[in-house]
Amino acid sequence: MILVGLTGGVACGKSSVARLFQDCGATLIDADVLARMVVERGKPALKDIARVFGKKTLQADGTLNRPALGKIVFGSPAKLKKLNAIVHPRVAREQARLTRSIETQEPQTVVIYDAPVLIEAGAHKRMDKVLVVSADEKTQIKRLHNRNHLSKTEALRRIKSQMPLAKKITLADYVIDGTLSYEQTKHEVERIYAELKQLA
Repeated sequence: MILVGLTGGVACGKSSVARLFQDCGATLIDADVLARMVVERGKPALKDIARVFGKKTLQADGTLNRPALGKIVFGSPAKLKKLNAIVHPRVAREQARLTRSIETQEPQTVVIYDAPVLIEAGAHKRMDKVLVVSADEKTQIKRLHNRNHLSKTEALRRIKSQMPLAKKITLADYVIDGTLSYEQTKHEVERIYAELKQLA
């Protein structure tokens, strides 16, 4: 089995690349899904978030108020670091558990671990390979505006809250340009998957 960390900047096209790897036959583990799982109502991580950031981070029904939490942490590296310290270790444990389970069932598979903050969380050190999806800032801003209805200021704040893409690229084994056409991206993914499959 080979474990590949898939990351990139916000709105670079990472999710599309992840889906294309799945189409090739790779097994996908989505860090965002795991992050949502660990902060479900009644889970220790949610209690820690409410304790650290206040009750306004909870909805009336006791679930996480994502927009309220986003307003608190985006634009404040110190607060984002505190949130990550609560969520990341729990996500890492879930990912390790899932990976072990997949390895038992499909020892020859290529596992793609799709994680927006793979490198920031230090999880890239646990991967066999790292793949970064990149895009220019102008494309990121445009996509964030279209997808999340963010203003240019909000989009830039979201982009700047992540590690610079140039730095992520220096740690990558593979880089895919997220501004390529669908066909070109598909071709790149198929080429990389064939290489990874040989390694697995």
